[in-house]
Order: sequence, then structure tokens, then C-alpha cells
Amino acid sequence: MTLIECIPNFSEGRRPEVIDEIGAAVASVDGVQLLDVQSDATHNRCVVTFVGHEGPIAEAAFRGIQTAAALIDLNEHEGAHPRFGAADVVPFVPLHSEHMPVCVDVAHVLARRVAVELEIPAFLYEDAARVPEHRNLAVIRGKGFEALREAIATDPARRPDEGQPRVHPTAGAVAIGARFTLIAFNVNLDSDDLELAQRIAREIRERDGGMPRVKAIGLALDDGAVQVSMNLTDYRVTSMADVVGAIGGRAAAAGVVIRESEIVGLLPQDALVQLAKSALHATSLSNAQVLEARVLDTLL
Repeated sequence: MTLIECIPNFSEGRRPEVIDEIGAAVASVDGVQLLDVQSDATHNRCVVTFVGHEGPIAEAAFRGIQTAAALIDLNEHEGAHPRFGAADVVPFVPLHSEHMPVCVDVAHVLARRVAVELEIPAFLYEDAARVPEHRNLAVIRGKGFEALREAIATDPARRPDEGQPRVHPTAGAVAIGARFTLIAFNVNLDSDDLELAQRIAREIRERDGGMPRVKAIGLALDDGAVQVSMNLTDYRVTSMADVVGAIGGRAAAAGVVIRESEIVGLLPQDALVQLAKSALHATSLSNAQVLEARVLDTLL
């Protein structure tokens, strides 16, 4: 059996009772360990992290999607983060790279089950994609639920990989995938200049010629500040330190400073060791020098 991580994002960050019910549905599966639940009211989104072997983790993901579909109505949902589903994105991540094919299989089986039993159309993305056009999550999601509702039946490029070409009336659609570890990372600026945050996001993201493996958007926060919200799809190529430096430099040129940064969900230990190497100029530092990692190696 293969131990897998799953990190679904649900379109709810303001109603704690709904978030708790989704987490409880995931945790109800024997053999699954719920590791973390984080929510954000501005994004109106929560991220749930759990691990388990391929059978139990697929069941836990299904129960999370089923619960979200019952409790979230996208017709009434508003938030800063783009979304097209109550359960918006459900990625499976191998803890060892050689186990990616197992994650792909789990994603395919889950997508079919969600489409059949819940009548929610499913798109397969990243390593689980069946067509090249669906590898990129941003392309699949497009302009969100409202746009997909109109296009899914008429635009061949918007047809789901599993299920009928129509959105669920309240739960929308879902993207299910298999991918390398992603870091969701936000940098908040001490400014209310949304145009500045959006410009910085454009300049640093890969699709506009910026930093490789960086996806970024600029958002306004409820407290009056602005945010550069990012997904770092391969921290080994572009690290958190790299993007903080790039954002900080551009903000400083506009007379603005970074107020704080936020990490959404959990981080791989390797990413933190990478940060320490950069900050301390400790070029030979390795995971083997992390006390907790060495202790765990002796126990597993």
C-alpha cells in the first residue's frame, strides 16, 4: 500500500460549522489522518490536509466532496479567490515521487465516482490529465462557476473528463488531480493599492514571463491592505525566499513595505531547509541535520 497526501480546497471560509462538518467527514474514514484545516474569510475558502493509503484516502476525499456539495451553494458564494466548485480542487500528492502513478489512478477512480454518484462533472489536471489542455488548473477553472455554467455544454474545450457537460446547479464542478508538492503562499503589502498588487503579480508569475513555476494574482483584503496570492508549483525551482525578494523589491520601488506573509496549509520539510540555507548562507545544510527528521527516521 502507498501513503498519499490529499489537500482539497473547499469554497467556504466564513461558516465554521460547515468547515467543521467537512473536516469531520474526512476524519470519519478509518485509516485516514486529518493533519490540518485552515480557512480564510477574505478568500472564502478552506484547505484541508490529510494522509492515508490509496483506498481510505479516496473514500475520505469523496466524503469531503459529498459534504461540501450538500452544504455549499455557489450561487450564494462570494470571495476573492477564483472558484468553480463547492469542492473546488482535490489534488493527490505522493510522499515519494515514484508513487505518482498511484496518485493518478486514485484521481481517475475518484473523478468517475464523483461524476456518477454525485452528478458533479470532474476535470482531471496536472499528472492526472487525460488531455494536455487540462494540465493547467487555471485553464480548467477559467473565469469560474458562472462562466463555466454557460460554456460547458457548448464549448468542446470546457467539456469535463468525467460526467455530463453541465454543472451541478449548486456545487458546480470539481478539479481532481495528481501533482508534486505545491506551496500556497501569500504576501501582504502595507498598502491599499490594489493596482500595485496586481502589477506585481503579473510581473512575477510565469505565464506573463516572470518567475518559473509561480502562479500569482493580486487581491484586496478586508482590512484595507492588498495581497499577492501565489501558488509555487515547484519550490525547488522558485523558492519562497525568491518570491519574497522579488515582491519586496518591486513594492519598495513604489514606497511600500511587506506587512507580513502567510503560508496556507502545510510545508514540506525540504522547503524549510532550503529557506534556512538561503538565510544562513549554509550551503551544505541538509535534511539529515534536522533533529526531528533524524528521530523519525529511527522510528519508521
